[in-house]
Amino acid sequence: MVYNDVETASRSELEELQTDRLRETVERVYENVPWYRDHLENAGIAPEDVDTIDDVSDLPFTTKEDIRDNYPDGLFAVPHEDLQRIHASSGTTGKPKIVAYTEDDLGVWHEVMARSLYAAGVRSDDVVQNGYGYGLFTGGLGFHDGVEELGACVIPTGGGNTSRQIDMLRDMESDVLSCTPSYCLYLDERADDMGFDLADLPLERVIIGAEPFTDPMRNEIEDALGVTAIDVYGLSEIIGPGVSIECEEAQNGLHVWEDHFYPEVVDPDTGEVLPEGEEGELVLTSLTKQAFPMIRYRTGDMTSLNYDECECGRTVVRMDNVSGRADDLIIVRGVNVYPSQIEEVMVDIDAVAPHYRIDLYREGNLDTLELTVEHVHDYDGTHEELEAEIDSRLRDVLDVKPDEIEVVGPGVIDRTEVGKVKRVYDHRED
Repeated sequence: MVYNDVETASRSELEELQTDRLRETVERVYENVPWYRDHLENAGIAPEDVDTIDDVSDLPFTTKEDIRDNYPDGLFAVPHEDLQRIHASSGTTGKPKIVAYTEDDLGVWHEVMARSLYAAGVRSDDVVQNGYGYGLFTGGLGFHDGVEELGACVIPTGGGNTSRQIDMLRDMESDVLSCTPSYCLYLDERADDMGFDLADLPLERVIIGAEPFTDPMRNEIEDALGVTAIDVYGLSEIIGPGVSIECEEAQNGLHVWEDHFYPEVVDPDTGEVLPEGEEGELVLTSLTKQAFPMIRYRTGDMTSLNYDECECGRTVVRMDNVSGRADDLIIVRGVNVYPSQIEEVMVDIDAVAPHYRIDLYREGNLDTLELTVEHVHDYDGTHEELEAEIDSRLRDVLDVKPDEIEVVGPGVIDRTEVGKVKRVYDHRED
């Protein structure tokens, strides 16, 4: 059973719809966004050159730098009087990316979020506690509106205020929690400090996103909270949360709502489109956005695509869980590694807690990596023994040897109550 029949449409039906919507989108940006008109003309492309959805690969990419270069509203395709909402990224690495929505855009967002929640197993008689931050960040309001569109009850706790968050889970007997994966683990720690086990609550599922996470971390969350953990994906530049989500039946890749968001995977270095199943950088084209359309937006997220029909019956393409970001790649003595790969090795060590930080420095012409890791509460060995085990595992599995490994006690590494957890601290430009 699905929320929208398009989820089980045939490939030919989807491609016909995508073709119509791509043509409309290219015409919209060509006519209403001067930067896009120049961008397309510089690539030798006019709207009439788009015959089928396959022609999307001929269109030029859009990057986060392009959005920032046109700050604040140079890529808007409608006048301000037609806007109904503005959101923005945090701007921690430069100017924030300002994104905009018309009334119709919000309608699409509500529907794809309701569709996502339904795929995750949420139903209209559920109570959903929304632990994503409200405000300019798209997570909080995106989830909130989707829950209401579905007809379920939402508790808008937002991020932070962890003791109150736990009280609401317990007192209101919430069925579903939405938050970041790192915050799930922090909630478990705090609940333990408060003297009870979250796994004893009626909570059935958590919908986690906004940060990459590994399968061992998912397992840790499911065991600690006694829940099913569903991965959700989205980004503000495309719409917010609701671009794709795992189904509760399979949890085997995230269903992309490709009637609204057309996915490709490309080589992050060459930009060449990669075949099904190969990992590369996810590129998304919005097919129905009016206020802020995106043509071939390079997300920076690493994944692969699978077009096989899912065991749940949905036929839309599935993307693999995001393994990391193209710009998160660390090169240590000529070895390429993503932080998520380091996490996967460490979480597989029983004595290691799922909390770590990576500090990058530059000495002369060489990059150095220092790793700080917490041990679990009941670890009875020495720090030196665990440091040696981590060093051995990283060398055996990833062929990576950190310049320094430090094991610390529980609670030493800073936790994140609001927003995305920070794992990597890059000091190379300091």
